[in-house]
Amino acid sequence: MRVAIAGAGNVGRAIARELLDNGHQVLLIDKDPKALKMDSVPDAEWLLADACEVTSLDNAKLDLCQVLVAATGDDKVNLVASLLGKTEYGVPRVVARINHPKNEWLFDSSWGVDVAVSTPRIISALVEEAVTVGDVVRLFSFKKGQANLVELTLPENSRCIGKTVEEIQLPENATLASIVRDGRVISAKSHDVFSAGDELLFVASSEAEALLKDRFC
Repeated sequence: MRVAIAGAGNVGRAIARELLDNGHQVLLIDKDPKALKMDSVPDAEWLLADACEVTSLDNAKLDLCQVLVAATGDDKVNLVASLLGKTEYGVPRVVARINHPKNEWLFDSSWGVDVAVSTPRIISALVEEAVTVGDVVRLFSFKKGQANLVELTLPENSRCIGKTVEEIQLPENATLASIVRDGRVISAKSHDVFSAGDELLFVASSEAEALLKDRFC
């Protein structure tokens, strides 16, 4: 898979290394010559260019990329790059970094964003997940809330303890993705039995998310 990353700062380079380690082709784009630290990610392609300019994106051959990651430290740049990538070049998957939570509402499909990643929101969700039992914690949103990855840790008094997956009727538009138990990830099957302390991971709509606690606690 060919991935273009707009923004070659610490975040962009870290993403590039991970993708390269997983066997993908990566192009790093940045308009600041000081950001082109090619020795730090030698296996990536590099382009000195402005990701908000069509001419630059033409040179990047963005139409040949399957994914665009807008990872600069400027939300305006990330939005413009996302919109151009989606509308002008038809990039199938656009992932955008949100630097300031107040701008989160902008990062949706109207700006070409498929997945918006807000570091403050992720960190706060992980803190909640670490200390909360019996409450539904939203870890991640896809397509600006059309579907969410949510976590629920079963308390000892859960009505589901001792019951199998197939015995619990999930809300509409909710899927149990996996069970994390004693550090192991279990692919949830119909015969699996729930235990106290199980961390349940769901993909659910916002409406279904609100119903999960009633079904499991």
